[in-house]
Amino acid sequence: MFFINFKRKILFSLFSLTLLSHPQFSFSEKKETKEEKRVKFELELDAYYTSIGLYSSLSKKPIPYFETKKEWEIYKELLKKFYLPRTLILEVSINPLPYASTLLKKEAHGFYQSAKLNQNLNLIQAVAEGFEEPWAASLFLGDVVGYKSAKKAYVGKRHGYIGYLINIGNFHIKDSELIIDKWLEAEWKIKGDQILEDRTLRWSFRGGGKFHENKEIKDIFYLSFRRSRTDYKTTKNFLKNNSGFEYTVDFSQKDLKPTRHYFAVDKKFPLEKQKIAASLILGFIWTSNTKYSGTLSNPDRDPFQIVIRPNIEF
Repeated sequence: MFFINFKRKILFSLFSLTLLSHPQFSFSEKKETKEEKRVKFELELDAYYTSIGLYSSLSKKPIPYFETKKEWEIYKELLKKFYLPRTLILEVSINPLPYASTLLKKEAHGFYQSAKLNQNLNLIQAVAEGFEEPWAASLFLGDVVGYKSAKKAYVGKRHGYIGYLINIGNFHIKDSELIIDKWLEAEWKIKGDQILEDRTLRWSFRGGGKFHENKEIKDIFYLSFRRSRTDYKTTKNFLKNNSGFEYTVDFSQKDLKPTRHYFAVDKKFPLEKQKIAASLILGFIWTSNTKYSGTLSNPDRDPFQIVIRPNIEF
């Protein structure tokens, strides 16, 4: 509830600033060693996902730290002992742009409506769409490995994760509106970020279930796949390099019928010397009219929502 107490002026400024903010940033005050500390904090600032987390090793040894590896070797290392959790992560997070869109719709409805191009496309909603909660608290139990990076200051971008994650929250976002809902999400996931001198690679595979106290929101199982790669050197492989995708499908826990499909592709336009890249994510969300019921049901609503996310990667 801490974030609700922000003054409106600050939150409106947050929406404007995050549109132009650095997409992802993490830091560490001290230099890395061959093996990282057993307990440490990490901060990540992003227009769509900002978090602070406490990382703690459950074994006597610190989080393992490796030299740069090929992509397939990262998966192999993580899967080797996935059944032996060695790391605990506690994290709190906020989704700035999605949350800001709910504030604009509530407190500046005229401005929000002015971004509506037609009956089915509102630019503010299209930029913020894809996140169903404004904030969350998380507990991760699994294995974490660190990798050598060209950008040593970006500590949060050099890890691979595998294990179990529990998320909890008290609000749900639907059509840029906050809905009271205590929810719990449990999933198994494997993910990682690797920043090298010539490329940046991010990937994620996860599956789990989400449970809502609000009975007008359907409980679901889900599967999600994501991969994103940025190459700063000239490349001829248009599909593999400087591109990415994300696909998530939700199934009703009652009858296993799909209730939501999210699909997006992104293309990067890197500047080699500056090590930055402009990116554009385009996609859609299809939502079944059975996902919501009661007062939240809207059978006349278009099931398709366009997703547009311009961004800059550093």
